[in-house]
Amino acid sequence: MPGIPPPARALLWRQLRIHQVYGANTEVGKTVFTTLLSKAARKFWPREETVFLKPVSTGPADDADDRFAPEIESKTLFQYNLAVSPHLAAQVSKREASRNSGWLFVETAGGVHSPSPSGTTQADLYMPLRLPVVLVGDSKLGGISQTISAFESLKIRGYDVEMVLLFKEDQYQNHLYLTEYFEQKHGIPVKTVPEPPHRVADPKSDAQAMSQYYDTGSASPVLHKTLQHLEARHESRIARLESMSTTASQKIWYPFTQQKHLTPSKITVIDSAHGDHFQTLVPQPTNTNPATTTLPGTAALLQPSFDASASWWTQGLGHANPSLALAAAHAAGRYGHVMFAEAVHEPALALAETLLRGMRNPRLARAFFSDNGSTGTEVALKMALRAARVRYGWAGDGERAGVLGLQGSYHGDTIGAMDCSEPGVFNEKVEWYEGRGYWFAGPTVWRTSAEAWEVVLPGEMAGDGGQERFASLDDVFDVEAREARGEHQAYERFILTRLEKLAAEGRRFGALMIEPVVLGAGGMLLVDPLFQRTLVKAVRQNPHLFSGGGALAEPDATVDDQTWSGLPVIFDEVFTGLYRLGRFSAASFLGVDADISVHAKLLTGGLVPLSMTLASESIFRAFESDDKSDALLHGHSYTAHAVGCQVALESVREMQRMEAQGDWAWAAAAPEGANQELTAEHNKSKLTWSVWSPEFVRWLGQLSETSFMAGAWALGSVLAIKLTSVDGTEGYKGGAARAVQAALLQGSEGGDETRWNVHTRVLGNTLYLMTGQKTDQESVRGLESLLRETLTQASRDAQQA
Repeated sequence: MPGIPPPARALLWRQLRIHQVYGANTEVGKTVFTTLLSKAARKFWPREETVFLKPVSTGPADDADDRFAPEIESKTLFQYNLAVSPHLAAQVSKREASRNSGWLFVETAGGVHSPSPSGTTQADLYMPLRLPVVLVGDSKLGGISQTISAFESLKIRGYDVEMVLLFKEDQYQNHLYLTEYFEQKHGIPVKTVPEPPHRVADPKSDAQAMSQYYDTGSASPVLHKTLQHLEARHESRIARLESMSTTASQKIWYPFTQQKHLTPSKITVIDSAHGDHFQTLVPQPTNTNPATTTLPGTAALLQPSFDASASWWTQGLGHANPSLALAAAHAAGRYGHVMFAEAVHEPALALAETLLRGMRNPRLARAFFSDNGSTGTEVALKMALRAARVRYGWAGDGERAGVLGLQGSYHGDTIGAMDCSEPGVFNEKVEWYEGRGYWFAGPTVWRTSAEAWEVVLPGEMAGDGGQERFASLDDVFDVEAREARGEHQAYERFILTRLEKLAAEGRRFGALMIEPVVLGAGGMLLVDPLFQRTLVKAVRQNPHLFSGGGALAEPDATVDDQTWSGLPVIFDEVFTGLYRLGRFSAASFLGVDADISVHAKLLTGGLVPLSMTLASESIFRAFESDDKSDALLHGHSYTAHAVGCQVALESVREMQRMEAQGDWAWAAAAPEGANQELTAEHNKSKLTWSVWSPEFVRWLGQLSETSFMAGAWALGSVLAIKLTSVDGTEGYKGGAARAVQAALLQGSEGGDETRWNVHTRVLGNTLYLMTGQKTDQESVRGLESLLRETLTQASRDAQQA
């Protein structure tokens, strides 16, 4: 992919032991210790190469402490003659870390949080490299605090601190306390060496003293044991990584997986994650041809894998986001977990206020906390059913109410949430499943040609009028203009005919529950927003169809005019909400407000599980009573856990800041029309946008004109591609997307420094990819390039077959 740089990668080779030397502060002896380690490696491993790498060095080059060890290969990428923090140069070059045998010590500049040349702190800059750390402690006054603080900063960013080294100093004796602290509390060895000789005025004498110090110190048993420990930890890390897939296949029961066919080779081993990428173990090559097989030990063991399912729809602000990690640590340190019934803490209250305000839905007034999207939808269902029973007076007749929804909807895997979905592959073999409801067949939207978007009507609705092709996705989502043209009328007739038939049959319903705009687990179905808008309006405007034939109960007069009508409307925004589709709330595309809405996934940026169910005051009042048993008796031990609430608050506020600052302007500004002139006025009037380029989506539409693809769509961060099934199998059991998924996992061609792949999930014949909300334009274009190559080849293979 010309012009697309490879993503940052973790560095791990079998025969190259790489360690990063961090200092608890400046002037703690990082260079001295790194030189000692390098000289000791040369002494005790004389046949192997040792390199001392300084990505950035400050102060005069001829004044550096490593100048007294000329036999050590030392490389400095950026040298600054003034002893100040380096703010203005580029990141560390990974090419210097490409050696294949021996030792490589990478010394950082300043302390853990000293700024790098890019302005990023050292601790944040080097996170993607995932290098094990040797921490040089501070032996001076105040050094105990500095050392522990540095360790905690590294720990919270996912670094493995393998060893603590510091000078043995008689006045403060910091090493005594730090040895007990690290070895007993964290199992990290602490080693000390004598302080280097004080500098003298005579350069020759000074050089002789330091050279003698390095020669003596590097030969000491302390340094030998230090290196042996680092080597053992290196080998242990590799051995564990290489055994994990086999052990996992024997001990773990995986979700959504038929494990009869899951061999260890199909299990992805993830060593770490950063930004948009996993760092995954490279599968061992099966090619045994010496001419084409890399020699053992010389190939990189890890590669970047773009997380194209956004870690199953939760990752929004990048893996290992320091701000979210700090928020979690702060709440854990301040609260741990505290019970929430009849109590409140700041993270929960602030989150409730922020989410209610951000929704801009005048109906929503109350926030209920639960642990994940599935239980969040069950809470919503309990709320809606109670409100409907109180309004319509069902008590005592024993008949159960169902829900109205859409075919292809899915609201979670717990038993109650399953019952809100039509019978299908997810629930048909669950013994307690009892689908309770009626699910409308809905029209879906696809890019099926280079020129147009198509609204594909279900068979029972085909031929009932309405425009079916549109020049742009904006035209599809301009629901008010379409409604003014009367395009909703065919939908309205279709919906009312079925609602009247259900009422005549005596069917009882307690809620309308839909996923606004996109049905996720049902196959990434982009539903015509006009249909969903019409469905909500039809339910609200026809309460007589849900009263069971009796007199209509009057809404509570003490509640304002935002009270629900017909049925309580639940929007399940677990997948589609919080900027997934480019807006804070997916409901805003429909121009109608929910009475209850459910939020999870991106709520916490992918760090911890948490869900919130928001409800109107009208719904809330249905539970008011002097009898406690009438309360909403739902909760779990970790309700509104402070860690989750604090992380969610940070996540939501950060995405709101990104929107306000125009961080997605590069995507939102792209015109969809091939020859459309880009103007500021056009940008203001856009209804939809996507990180996926219009040109690429047009190309997918063109490919959809062949028998290989059925269609595609892109909105916000999501791209869905529906491939044509050769054997006619549709739905979740279809396998048309598997070959493309495997090709993306195979990844790009290239050597150790350029190889990367894409980790995806499929839903039957539909391959989907999604980015995080912080994914940059360059990364998306790289994905598009790899996708283009992969789909082109797959199309050729399909034609030949």
